[in-house]
Amino acid sequence: MKTRKSSAPLSLILVCLLALAAQAQPTARYETVRFESRLVGKTLPYNVVLPANYNRREARATRYPVVFLLHGLTGHYDNWVTKTRLTDYAARYDLIVVTPEGNNGWYTDSATAPSDKYESYVIQELLPDVERRYRALSTREGRAVAGLSMGGYGALKFGIKYPEKFAFAASMSGAVGAASWRAEADLPRGLIGESLRQTFGPADGPTKAQNDLFKLVTEMPAERVKSLPFLYLDCGTEDALRLLPTNVALANLLVARKIPHEYRQLPGDHNWAYWDKQVQEVLRLSSARLAAGIDARGPRGDTAVR
Repeated sequence: MKTRKSSAPLSLILVCLLALAAQAQPTARYETVRFESRLVGKTLPYNVVLPANYNRREARATRYPVVFLLHGLTGHYDNWVTKTRLTDYAARYDLIVVTPEGNNGWYTDSATAPSDKYESYVIQELLPDVERRYRALSTREGRAVAGLSMGGYGALKFGIKYPEKFAFAASMSGAVGAASWRAEADLPRGLIGESLRQTFGPADGPTKAQNDLFKLVTEMPAERVKSLPFLYLDCGTEDALRLLPTNVALANLLVARKIPHEYRQLPGDHNWAYWDKQVQEVLRLSSARLAAGIDARGPRGDTAVR
């Protein structure tokens, strides 16, 4: 008796199984908000990556932690969703990810351009706008800020200057010495130097002093150290902008000041291949840090009853 062979080839069966598996995987989506900034006087759009279950009926009462993910110099708000697989990575977590527009403003209120108030914009306009439009947690325990290069500097600065706003701050290939130059001669030539000069003003000016990470950490009172968010920073060993030495120096300073942090020195350059890999780790760390903080406190920031 002959056995009848299946009419469907094995390869077709495998394709169907893979398609079904792909459909079962959660997917995140993003949308763009065209925000009109009163402080900056410009349209500053931002993308919002929403959790895969955000619109499901059973999740309609859920409020989510938020990660503010900052771009680098010459970049824009859409870089993270177009140059990395951010939506795929974010789908693994119950997080809202916001990618704001910072132009070349170093996430700082400029010393020379009165309307370039990119620090005030993030703190005073962006955070409240996200919480009005989306089911975002409005407590410190529900917020993280991270970024690459210029955005890495901005993220650490926001964490250090506004510890009541963020529970976690992370820098990838951060330009952490952005406001630490001592004289005009120390500035790099070209666009980078021009943007630093325009943002921070003269070497002995107040804007530079108020935004120098090394100065902020060195002069921070011991009692304020306890209020800081957990800090994370990494840098590639082949970083083309030679940011490795300043990242090492900042990490050593954090050790000296006994500030809780994690520093990683990894193979990689100052490019999207490196950041596409590292943003996955930053999302994982953000999710773990924010979940731990939320578990320890009530939904509105009150101490949870146990």
